[in-house]
Amino acid sequence: MRRSTRLLFALVVLFTTTLVLAQGFRGRRIEQNEPPATEFVAARWHFGTNGYIGHMGWSHNYPDSDRNLNGFLGRATRLDVEDASYRIIELGSDEVFDHPFAYVSEPGEMELTDQEVLNLREFVGRGGFVLMDDFDGPVQWEQMRSQVRRAFPDGEFVPLDIGHVVFRTYMQPESLEAMAEHVPGGEIHYYGLLDEAGRVAILAGLNNDLANFWDWYADGQMPLKPATDAFRIGTSAVLYSLTH
Repeated sequence: MRRSTRLLFALVVLFTTTLVLAQGFRGRRIEQNEPPATEFVAARWHFGTNGYIGHMGWSHNYPDSDRNLNGFLGRATRLDVEDASYRIIELGSDEVFDHPFAYVSEPGEMELTDQEVLNLREFVGRGGFVLMDDFDGPVQWEQMRSQVRRAFPDGEFVPLDIGHVVFRTYMQPESLEAMAEHVPGGEIHYYGLLDEAGRVAILAGLNNDLANFWDWYADGQMPLKPATDAFRIGTSAVLYSLTH
């Protein structure tokens, strides 16, 4: 009887823990960061999800990837930025308009609220830039597109090659494909949603995971050469967002 009680208790704890972890920002106790008053602060968006990746895809690689990219920006450019210049931003809040560059992790899990759709449309309309990263395959691609279409019914993603200015505002990467063997999605493709002026407003990297390279290069989990290309893409995207 005691054994059955202990087993039941363990199952209740497991269920409760799983439920809590699935609740997102509050459930996982992800710590908000209060960034210094620098010229650039990267916004990592927290957005509505469908649970395809346990509601936590938006937080993947946080905060080390954010800190490491900022560290590279500080060393490689004249941008006023510190390692801690990042912040979690609720897509449905007015704070989304305070930061012109936004990073989105796992957009293949997006299920936006009506307010988040409105804010996405207005963010782009005001000249904001979104880097969408870490999603793979046709199912996640179509889920992301379905949510973006709610904000831009007539918008369409166009393929971008490595020569596009969004990849060489800082320094053009040697290759997009050099990263492919180190991520699970297969062949890497980049697409851009253009605004009315022809500027890339949303840059989406299908089958790539830049944040893994930003996060793991320092401990040897990612080779230096493809990690360098990942940092170049991230840096060019940030500078493009501030200059175009």
